[in-house]
Amino acid sequence: MSNIFSENNQIGTVSSFTDLVETEFKDEMNALCWYRNLEGDFAALVSQLQLKENITEIFPKDLIALQLSEDGNKAREIILNDLRLLTYFGASPSLNLLKCYDRDDEFDFIATDVYSYHVDRSPIATDTFLCTYHGAASDIIPNDQAEQKILIPEIRKKLEALHEGPSEEFEDFLKENYFDLHYQAKPNAQPINLGNGHLWRLAVDHPKQQVLPCIHRAPVENEGEFRLLLIC
Repeated sequence: MSNIFSENNQIGTVSSFTDLVETEFKDEMNALCWYRNLEGDFAALVSQLQLKENITEIFPKDLIALQLSEDGNKAREIILNDLRLLTYFGASPSLNLLKCYDRDDEFDFIATDVYSYHVDRSPIATDTFLCTYHGAASDIIPNDQAEQKILIPEIRKKLEALHEGPSEEFEDFLKENYFDLHYQAKPNAQPINLGNGHLWRLAVDHPKQQVLPCIHRAPVENEGEFRLLLIC
């Protein structure tokens, strides 16, 4: 398959949903992409959907109720089919209309919001699926191009000062507050934008995982533009 991700060792590319869910992560590969050039007017969907909060979940009935052109209907059918595929697979997909996520500005030296490079963690074997149909798309970064923030001396020193318990409980403190999930890009790092329309599967940190979890971040939204994102 010839596409912009095919030469990247971190990314495996597939041509079907079955391959997306059945292909195993291995070695450096901790992201899988069902590469698609989607037809349809996704902007038409977004223009008719109602944003009730900064993040509004959109349900199939909301999509079905829209009055759309032929191209708008194509976009709707693609999304409904993606939701069906993931649901039948056993996932719990959520379609979100996004203005922005909440920012974590409690500390000036570390943030734990999704705009920060981070990995997902789960107590069970699972993966993260996502697809941006409209608007700015997420980034991933190779694991060797990022450093866990809790290992950066100046950040770790400030976290130690923040921790009020015994030193032997410090590592638990980092996990309980999700500080250990966040990363800082190294100088000259080269993030990879996930683009629009492709359905992605990203490796999660869990006890049975055989590869490093995929480091990713939400994008800064384009001014005046909502994102339409499927995620689970």
